[in-house]
Amino acid sequence: MNTLLHVCCAPCSIMSVEKLREKGIEPVAFWYNINIHPFTEYRSRREAMKGYAASIDLPLIVEDDYGLRQFVTNVADDIDHRCRFCYTSRLERTAREAAARGFDSFCTTLLYSPYQNREMMLEIGHEMAEKYGVRFLPEDFRPWFREGQDRARALELYMQKYCGCIFSEEDRYRKKKKKKPAEQQD
Repeated sequence: MNTLLHVCCAPCSIMSVEKLREKGIEPVAFWYNINIHPFTEYRSRREAMKGYAASIDLPLIVEDDYGLRQFVTNVADDIDHRCRFCYTSRLERTAREAAARGFDSFCTTLLYSPYQNREMMLEIGHEMAEKYGVRFLPEDFRPWFREGQDRARALELYMQKYCGCIFSEEDRYRKKKKKKPAEQQD
């Protein structure tokens, strides 16, 4: 089976690629991430992915579209529900690319993170499979999350601190700020 694997970053790719290869699937990686902001973060993740892919002989297709305006325009009216647009835009682009390039199936490294909405991704993945006539692989890479993170650190890969969109970075700082007063009371 030839599979187009949407990749969000190098750390999430480690176990995703390894587990697919263990099943006899030799994926081709596909970088398309209009959600990652600011540009310096986008560039850091993209370059880390390029380097990691080269190091493991993983073919990589880069759709180099820094989509700040497209992303913000589509989520501005409902920032709290931005993930649906984020997953849809990336999974639809991957499914469309897989169909156009003759792949049997597509998958995403987003299925690696325990912090993502897996059920929503599965729903969207299956919708895109039907729409584009290419099979969606609903792999569950989450059991290997910690191992992959440890390996990414050992490889000294760039590791981000938030999912990618500027609003998730804001959420991260808000959570940190809420924790500080409790920590200062100790």
